Amino acid sequence: MRPGLPIFSSLEKIALSQARLFAAPTSRRLQRAEPMLKRSIPILITAFLVIVAISRISGLMGDYMRMDMALRQATMLAATAAREAMTADAADLFDNARTDEVTRRLQRVLTPDMLPQGAFALAVRNDGRIFATTPEGRLYAMRTLSSIAPEAAAFQYFGERFTVVKTEIGGRTHLMTLSQVGERAGTLVVAVPLDKSEKRWRDEVSLNVTLFAGISAILLVVLYAYYIQAKRARDADQIFAESNMRVETALLRGRCGLWDFDLNTRRLFWSRSMYEMLGMTPQSSVLSFGDAARLMHPDDKSVYQVARQIARGSERQIDHVFRMRHAEGHYVWLRARAQIIETGSDRLHLIGIAMDVTEQHRLAQRYAEADQRLADAIESTSEAFVLWDKDDRLVMCNSHYQQAYSLPAHVLVPGTERIVVAAAAARPIVERRIADPDGSNLSQTTEVQLADQRWLQINERRTHDGGLVSVGTDITLLKRHQVRLRESERRLMATIGDLSASRMKLERQKAELSIANANYQAEKERAEAANRAKSEFLANMSHELRTPLNAILGFSEILKHRMFGPLGSEKYEEYTKDIHDSGKHLLNVINDILDMSKIEAGQMSITRERIDLAPLVEEALRLIKGPAQQKDIVVCQEIASGLTLHADRRAMKQILLNLLSNAAKFTNKGGRIALRARKVAGAVTLTIADSGIGIPRTALEKIGQPFEQVQNQYAKSQGGSGLGLAISRSLTALHDGRMKIHSVENVGTIISVRIPDSV
Repeated sequence: MRPGLPIFSSLEKIALSQARLFAAPTSRRLQRAEPMLKRSIPILITAFLVIVAISRISGLMGDYMRMDMALRQATMLAATAAREAMTADAADLFDNARTDEVTRRLQRVLTPDMLPQGAFALAVRNDGRIFATTPEGRLYAMRTLSSIAPEAAAFQYFGERFTVVKTEIGGRTHLMTLSQVGERAGTLVVAVPLDKSEKRWRDEVSLNVTLFAGISAILLVVLYAYYIQAKRARDADQIFAESNMRVETALLRGRCGLWDFDLNTRRLFWSRSMYEMLGMTPQSSVLSFGDAARLMHPDDKSVYQVARQIARGSERQIDHVFRMRHAEGHYVWLRARAQIIETGSDRLHLIGIAMDVTEQHRLAQRYAEADQRLADAIESTSEAFVLWDKDDRLVMCNSHYQQAYSLPAHVLVPGTERIVVAAAAARPIVERRIADPDGSNLSQTTEVQLADQRWLQINERRTHDGGLVSVGTDITLLKRHQVRLRESERRLMATIGDLSASRMKLERQKAELSIANANYQAEKERAEAANRAKSEFLANMSHELRTPLNAILGFSEILKHRMFGPLGSEKYEEYTKDIHDSGKHLLNVINDILDMSKIEAGQMSITRERIDLAPLVEEALRLIKGPAQQKDIVVCQEIASGLTLHADRRAMKQILLNLLSNAAKFTNKGGRIALRARKVAGAVTLTIADSGIGIPRTALEKIGQPFEQVQNQYAKSQGGSGLGLAISRSLTALHDGRMKIHSVENVGTIISVRIPDSV
């Protein structure tokens, strides 16, 4: 049994490429070096280097000691020989300082073979002065022993007979032997320089160090190479383990198993996934062919025939579907694919994979059952159904299609060409095509009237593979109803025309009503906003009006009752001034309110005349001079000479006074106010800039509107009605001018007034 099931090609390639890996003996994966041996190699190399270093250091120290001992013996021997040459008449030679005789004897006894190059001998009297030397020590003649070798001079003082010391002579290290001559007649000194012998020893040390460093470097390179190889081996083992894990995971998740059949030993190896696919416990041992055959379904005996063909060599590859018993008792459908591979030992192996195709087999059965159910459903439907393939050959149809076109049974055989079926079908009386319902050009609808007066609506649509499906629906009753509907439609059209005219009239009235309602809402909102602004203004003005009135009433009562003595005292003068200032402030607030009210009521009129701006500006500046001086504010002006304007004098003065008062009021101590006036393009522009507290950005839109106030903490402390900018803007508008405000908080404000100069 070999149903047409899907093949997992990519999975098979992975499995076949790893088959040898799974089929190899277990010992092959266990051939690794012992971890203890790997760890001991660097320890052994380090121990070897330490032993070599210790041995060489010991040898070098021994060489140095032997060299030192040889030099000491040579100097002692030379000193002994020189002393023996002087012993007979030592007192006469040293006491009388017979330099020539002592020198001759020293040269005779101390031959060049006895002393190294650079060595010399000195004859020293008891007073420490050198009176005779060998040629190499001629430089030290007539000098004291203490001046050239202080360490050796102590020898005479302590009365030692013989000694050997190391000392510095002329900047060079010498080994010096001192011996007493006669009965303390004097001292013979033999000095041998050590720099050449020590240099030879240092050279030997350098050579040994270089050799040791070279050997250490070579061993370290070897150790590094060993570590690299060990790391590569570990990486290879890790890659092997990861590859094994990936393949096992892929096989397990893909419901696949690997197997290797040795044709020589008839032994079978299964992967772990193969055991788990059959619900069995994984084993490391191999199976016999009989063990595997006992798990197969009794009906799948063709697998033995395949095995015999492989054994005879007539088959090199297999692709077979069979069933094997699961550990729980049911059977699993497997598809085995393999090929014969010859290994390096000339042994034949059949290596392949086994895929669990149980689900695919069940799907194939379900597809067959679904096809049968589909055929039964098509047959039981009331429509005429026919299906053509992409080559216009018959695939299937039902009996309604055969009856509708009176087709003989021998024509309706799957595979019959459409032109043959159409030739055998009865021709319809009427056939007309209806427009494509979905506009995709993949379907079409046709209405036909058959010979028995029945009407069919045939819907044809292309399938994804290029075929054509056709469904014919009986629409005879629908056609009869259409005739009656057309008559009803004509009657309805007249009624619809009347209704359309009435609806258009109602819609026009509705639009007019909507416009009127929108205008009403806008006016209502404007009135409510104005009412709110005035209410807020009156609420704010209550404080401005009550404060000066309270001062006036309070101080007046104090004056009336003479609470601080008779009138005329300084305290009453202060209260009188407060009453006067409060009255002025109250008058200004009331004047602002009255002016704004007149402007709002349209009762404010202006009288234009030709005015000179310079005196007007000077007058306004004089009025704010006092408040500006109190706050140390610098006021500067720049007015073009002869600047005139056709405008109302009182209105222009009030504009200037309001703007300058606001600038002085809201400019901090030590600030600056600048006024500039010029004529540009037939209009006069007044610009007032200050370095005051500025106006918040959110308040710039409503600043200058009637009864609108910007209430921050500093503005409240300055008092006032807050109508100065609104009155100035309104008076500017009466002159057909414009006022612009630019302000930045805590930086300053610039107000520009532009008034046309027209006669």
